[in-house]
Amino acid sequence: MTQPNVSSAKRRLAELTGGEMREIAPRKPVILLPLGSHEDQGPHAPMGDFLSADGIAVRIAARASDTGTETYVAPVVPFGGADFFASMPGGISLTQSTLRALLDDMLACLLRHDLKRIVVINGHAGNVQCVHDATQKVWLERGVMIPSLYLWRVGYGLLPGIVGADAARRASGHGADPLTSVAMHLFPDLIRHDLIPAAEPPPAFRGLPISGFGTVDFDGAEIAVPLEVAQIAPNGVFNADPRLSSAATGAALVEQLTGIGARLAARVASWDA
Repeated sequence: MTQPNVSSAKRRLAELTGGEMREIAPRKPVILLPLGSHEDQGPHAPMGDFLSADGIAVRIAARASDTGTETYVAPVVPFGGADFFASMPGGISLTQSTLRALLDDMLACLLRHDLKRIVVINGHAGNVQCVHDATQKVWLERGVMIPSLYLWRVGYGLLPGIVGADAARRASGHGADPLTSVAMHLFPDLIRHDLIPAAEPPPAFRGLPISGFGTVDFDGAEIAVPLEVAQIAPNGVFNADPRLSSAATGAALVEQLTGIGARLAARVASWDA
């Protein structure tokens, strides 16, 4: 019987046929699970920041596969865990309980067929706790370790080496870098350069400086307050200057994130080789 021939260009699980997947599964490839969100990223950038998480995941899969670690990308979860953005029009988010149930079910489906070399490629802060809880459950119950690469947290750390410490400090923040530069590189036609706003200082709340999403500064202490983005950053940009973002910065970020992700995929594959 002729065996199916899997095209090396296919890196998404959604593109594989059933026959191809039955050929692939016994080889225990690495499966990347990209997560993002659909929320206000400023007046200039696409709301679907899950597009960037998915785009980077595909690049990671291609790089890892080309260097000897067979890797595929599961369908991206486009809706992030709800946090501070419900007050902004057009956003779609999931409650934390819904996201947790979704992650539990997705992981269970992969693990049922012994596809346990999994890496989460996360692109949203509101997903972090659910990812931790879902992967910890798998670790404690099955002994399967599933790491998570939080793209933008890593991206913040990479920026100073790309643009310098001062520019990184001024460009880093919601509605600016690293996400705006990445989108400029991956999806240049979706950027509205004419709408890129100037940096504005964060507002105050009842005389207290706002220090972050849901926090204010009180006598040098960070105090949590239940504010949403419409009250903190009405245009979706918080404490950063998106005019400093560029496609060149985005290209450097994507290249470095792709390399990190590909090396992580290889490490995960080695754990039970």
